[in-house]
Formats: sequence, C-alpha cells, structure tokens
Amino acid sequence: NLGTGLRAGVHIKLLLLSKNENFEKILKSLRLQKRGTGGVDTASVGGVFDISNSDRLGFSEVELVQKVVDGVKLLVRMEKTLERKLLIDNLIPARGWIPRDPNYPDLSNHNNHMAKQLTPEIYTKLAPLKTPNGFTLDRAIQTGVDNPGHPFIMTVGMVAGDEESYDVFADLFDPVIEARHSFKKTDNHQTDLDPTHLVGGDDLDPNYVLSSRVRTGRSIKGFCLPPFCSRAERKGVEKVVTKALENMTGDLKGKYYPLSNMTEEEQQQLIDDHFLFDKPVSPLLLASCMARDWPEARGIYH
Repeated sequence: NLGTGLRAGVHIKLLLLSKNENFEKILKSLRLQKRGTGGVDTASVGGVFDISNSDRLGFSEVELVQKVVDGVKLLVRMEKTLERKLLIDNLIPARGWIPRDPNYPDLSNHNNHMAKQLTPEIYTKLAPLKTPNGFTLDRAIQTGVDNPGHPFIMTVGMVAGDEESYDVFADLFDPVIEARHSFKKTDNHQTDLDPTHLVGGDDLDPNYVLSSRVRTGRSIKGFCLPPFCSRAERKGVEKVVTKALENMTGDLKGKYYPLSNMTEEEQQQLIDDHFLFDKPVSPLLLASCMARDWPEARGIYH
C-alpha cells in the first residue's frame, strides 16, 4: 500500500440501507468501501458489512480513522431513519453527489470491464450522445448489462457499433481498453505480418497438438461493425470481401462458400474439420446482436 497503508474496519448491520439504490454512491461520497465480513472478495451475510476507509495516501492515520468513525455514525443514522420508514434524502452527503440517471443499469453484481469502469457520471454524460450512424451508449453496453459475467472470468462487457464509437464514447472505451489490454490511448500499436520473424511453431509434437489456427479480425472502412450493421451493409461487406478473394493466387487461391447455399452435411463437415463455426449461441454474442439474420451474407473461403 502507498501512504499510511492503514485500514480501519467496522462490522455493521445495514439491512435496509444496503438495499437502497444509492448505497454505493453514499459510500463513495463518504470515501468508504464495503466487503463481507469474511475478508476480501466475500459477500455480505445477513446485511452485515465490513466498512472501511477507501483512502490510504494523502491522509494521516488519525484522519483516516476519523473518516470511518464519522461515516459509520452517518450510516447508522440512515439505517435507523429507514427503520422508521422515513426518507434519507436529506442525510445524503452533498459533496460530489450527482443524481443517478433513472436509466442507469444495476451493475452491482457484474464482473466485466464495462461494469468496473462505468459510473453514473460517465453514463449521464454519454447516454444522450449518438454516433453519426445512430449508435448509442446503451447499445454499446447492453451485452455487459445482460451478462453479469463469472466471479473468476472477466469479460469486456461492451461492443462498438461503428468506427466513430471509439471517439464519441471515449470516456468509457478508453479505460475499458486499457484495463483489458494494458494499452493506453497514447500508446502506438505495432504491426508485423512477416512470418519469417517467427521462431519455432513448425516443430510442435503432433502427438499432443491436434490442430492449430491463426485467427484475426478485420473491418472495412465505411461499414458499421457487426453489432450494428444493417442487412444491406452486411451484404456489402460480403461483396467487397469476395471480390478481393477472387484475386488470390497460388496456395491462397480458393473458393467462397456462402452458408445460405450449403447443405447441412457440408456445414457439419467444415465444422468437424475446424474450418467453420456453428451459428453463434453465446449469450455474449446474442446480446450484442452479432447473430442477426443468420446465415445471410455469411460464408467461408476455403
């Protein structure tokens, strides 16, 4: 820990306040944090929380303990007020307080990068915005809202609908990308498509390595991305790609097979040979609208 490293904790029962929609915001405004009484990453049992100071750096030991003392006193007062079936609005600290947009999603049980980075302030700022194509913040985060994730598997939780999404919603995309890839907005991505720079890979033991695949994803400028593209755009992408593939020569020469014209037997054979994937069934892909109009304008070049 930086600073004092001091943590003052109090086990406190907040049966009613913990159910209040502003509970997380109240704790944040008081510079307090919560966890279960069993330690880090444990959940509350019976409405009992371990409340402690969230600050470590920039405050003295006495100041940090005082924050906990004063904050816990206020939390107890709020709990007692709710027990009398009264409102606590006038007790909520005004400092740093921003009313939550009624459309703000409940992400309290979510484990994805979007949920970790999205705040009511960011949502209020970005929710009214649209890209020139009409893509919105709510469309971008829907897959992360619908899929809370797994406690031990951190998913991304959002998608871009078009190229402009990364600029219009940069206040959310930038921290999510940095958290997922450890890549800052000011960093420069390096490209190297020369296979001769690889070391090894052709000496893998076939008794253990059954198959291998190198996959990449590319988008075409001027078309919306899969979560938001129209049927016409998807057909347009297919037309551009197939025309380019016609120019392939040598060991890259092949044939494009539209899924819509394949028999079930042909599809299954390509799936068994690890060349073709089945229709998307992942909740992550479905919630981000990636499987619309399947199998129209989908295919495989082989």
